[in-house]
This record gives sequence, structure tokens and C-alpha cells, in this order.
Amino acid sequence: MNPLVLVQKCDNKIVNCPLCESESNQFFTNRFRSYNRCRNCLSIFMDPKFWPNQEEEKQRYLEHNNDVKDIRYQNFLKPIVEKVLLNQKSTDRGLDYGAGPGPVVQYLLNEAGYPIHLYDPFFHNDPEKIKQSYDYIILTEVVEHFHFPKNEFQTLYNLLNPNGSLYILTHPYDDDIDFEKWYYKNDQTHTFFYTKESFVWILNHYGFKNLEIEDRIIQFKK
Repeated sequence: MNPLVLVQKCDNKIVNCPLCESESNQFFTNRFRSYNRCRNCLSIFMDPKFWPNQEEEKQRYLEHNNDVKDIRYQNFLKPIVEKVLLNQKSTDRGLDYGAGPGPVVQYLLNEAGYPIHLYDPFFHNDPEKIKQSYDYIILTEVVEHFHFPKNEFQTLYNLLNPNGSLYILTHPYDDDIDFEKWYYKNDQTHTFFYTKESFVWILNHYGFKNLEIEDRIIQFKK
């Protein structure tokens, strides 16, 4: 992947948005790290010098509750699973992208008679899975970890069959949120935060046909 382009302007280092590549402004700094905000798609992203390395990322993911039988975790993910069950057939080919060490989505879909494939660069790193095509792809608490979201969404678009859907669970940012107090930024592996404008940019740039935003669930239709 290409590194982010760094632009010198007025003696300040301006980091281009890793989604739409527009210039950004400094947005927030605390004693842990700093963030910029895109002038175009209004995304917020961590300064790359604060990104965790791969080992730090993996250790953080292993701290998550990975028990597929955990009822609280199941209940957290049930809304996006129910959306898949509503819109997809059991014969559709699905992929849980960024499934993590405890693939609860797979467990819940299997319980409903829906088989689904797994891919995760740390825990289910089977390159063959991202050489195939799918009728739907699920990303639960994944897209906020992308360091290079423009490249990642291109990959996801290419993996989808015509009329296929992306189902995304994340916490979008809006200006009613007090970023300084926002819990979602406190995880160091959360490096990119989306806005409604971010998702509209993705819709238009990649040529998706439809976008639905329902609270924390985002669906793109190819």
C-alpha cells in the first residue's frame, strides 16, 4: 500500500485524508495522541505517528471478549445479524471480514442456517478468501481500525458480486459528540472515524448504488 502523502504548508505538516486524500486540519490533541479532520469528507483520523504496530494491534484484539457463547456480545451483534437475515438468502455467499479471534457473527448466522466464510489478517489469514467473490460482506467493529480506508474499501467493493451488500457496524462521528470525552477514540487501534459525509463519499467514489445509515449500522449496495 502507498504511504499517506505528507504535505508541507505554512511550516505545519498537513496529513492528507487516508480516505479521500484531501487536505486536513489539526483537530484534537491530548497527552496520548493527536487527530486531524478532513476538510472534504469530514472524517477524523489519528496522526500516523501514533498508529500501533502489528503486535500491539494483535494484543489489543486478544483483550476483547472472544467467547462466542457470551450473551452480551451476541446481543450487541444481533442487530446487524438480523439485518443480514432480513436481506440475504441462506444460499448467498457471505464473508465476515475482520472476524477476530472469536467470530460471533459466524456463530449466530450458522445457528440460523447461514454458512459464512471468515477472513482476518491476524486470526484467519487465508489469502484465498480475498481472491473470491461474495454476495455480502459483514464488518463488525472493523472499519475504524483501517489505516488505509481508501484501499480497503476498494478491496471490499471488488470482492462483492453485482447487487452485493456491505454491512458495517461502527460508531459514526457527528458534531454533537464531545470528541474529548468520546469513549470510541480511547482505543488506540481505532485510527479512523467516519461521518455521514465519509459514507456519502464512499458511495459516490466507488459507485455503490445505495447507502443506508441506521444508527450504527451502515449498508452499501453494489
